[in-house]
Amino acid sequence: MSVLPAMDVAARVDRLRPRLADAGCDALVVTNLVNICYLTGFTGSAGLLLVLGHEMVLATDGRYREQAGEQLATAGVEARVEVGGAAHQRRTIGEAGAGVERLGLEATHVTWAQQRAFADEWFPAAELVATTGVVEELRQVKDAGELARMAEAASIADRALDAVKVRLAAMGPDASLSEQEVALALEVEMRHLGASGSAFPTIVASGPNGAKPHALPTSRPIGRGEMVVIDFGATVDGYRSDMTRTLCLGPPATETLARMFEVVSDAQRAGVATVSAGRPASDVDAACRAVIDDAGWGTAFVHGTGHGVGLDIHEAPAVAATSSDTLAVGHVVTVEPGVYVPSQGGVRIEDTVVVTDGGCLPLTLSPKTLSPENLSPNEGCLT
Repeated sequence: MSVLPAMDVAARVDRLRPRLADAGCDALVVTNLVNICYLTGFTGSAGLLLVLGHEMVLATDGRYREQAGEQLATAGVEARVEVGGAAHQRRTIGEAGAGVERLGLEATHVTWAQQRAFADEWFPAAELVATTGVVEELRQVKDAGELARMAEAASIADRALDAVKVRLAAMGPDASLSEQEVALALEVEMRHLGASGSAFPTIVASGPNGAKPHALPTSRPIGRGEMVVIDFGATVDGYRSDMTRTLCLGPPATETLARMFEVVSDAQRAGVATVSAGRPASDVDAACRAVIDDAGWGTAFVHGTGHGVGLDIHEAPAVAATSSDTLAVGHVVTVEPGVYVPSQGGVRIEDTVVVTDGGCLPLTLSPKTLSPENLSPNEGCLT
C-alpha cells in the first residue's frame, strides 16, 4: 500500500468550536464514536469526548489505557485522557463540565436513558441542548489526507474486482462460483492488498437475487447469461470506498436484461455528469431518474441515487429526490442508479466521486462493462 499523507486531525476541533454557539451551546458532549475518531484519532469501541472552549477531555475504560494516549499523540491532538470505570468517567467528565451553562448533546446518538443520566447525575447544573449534525457537517468536506485514503480504498477495491474477474473469465461453460464464493474472494483479496476490512457487508446477487437491492450472498451458483450485481468496498484508516458493477458471464440471456444494462449505464453517466459544486444533490437524482423513467422502468428504480461516504459508508450529503443538500467542493458521494425486475434480475452501477468546481473526479475506476474480461486501468485518479 502506498504511503499516505498525514491528516490534520488536531485542527478539526478549532473548526468545531465556533459552530457551538450557532448550535445553542457552550460545550459539546460527543458520544458518537465515529465523531470522536474524527476529532481525536481514537478508534476504541467505548468512549465519550467533552469539547470545551479551552480543552478536550476523552473518557474511556481500561481496555484503551495505552491505545488512547498513543492514538491521540500520533494524531497530534491535545486532550486530557481519563481512564477508568463508569463512576470515574462520570465524576471526571462531570467535574470538567461543571461550569458549563448550556451543554450540547448529540441528539441522534443519545438514548433517552443516557439523556436522563446526563441531566440527573453528570451535569445537574447545566441546561442540556439537543444538537444535530454539528460534527457531521464538518465531516462532509474531506481534506487531502482523507481523499488520499478514500482513493487508496477505491484502488484496492478495483484491484480486488480485477482478481475476481480473472477467475470468472477463466471458468468453462460447466464451471461456476457461488455468490458467497465471489464475496469471500473479494474480501480476502482486499485484505491482501492492504485494506483493514470491507467497507460494509459485500453484496453479490445473481439472477433473481439481483432484483433485491441489498441481497446477501447465498450459496446459489452464478449462471451464464444472468446479471450479477456486485456492490462492495474497502476500508483504509477508517475511510471507505463504495462501488457497484454488474457483470454477466457470456451474453445476457434476454433482450430485456441487455436493455436494463444499457438504460442503467446511461442513467449513471447522466448522474455523474450532473455532479458539480453548487448543484442541489437532488439534481443528480433527477438526472438519473429521468433516463430510467423515459425507458419505462421508473417504478423499478426503488432507492435514492446516492449518499455521502467517508468514515461512515452512509453519511451526508444525501443524493435523493427528497434531499435539501447542496454539493460542495470536497464532498464525496456515490452515484448508483438501478433497475430491479423480479422476473429478470437487477442492474446497478455505482461510482464514488469527489465533487469539484467543474464537476467531479471518480475514485472507483473499474470498467462498467458486462464482460468480466475487462480490467481496471493501472493508475488511480488521486495521489
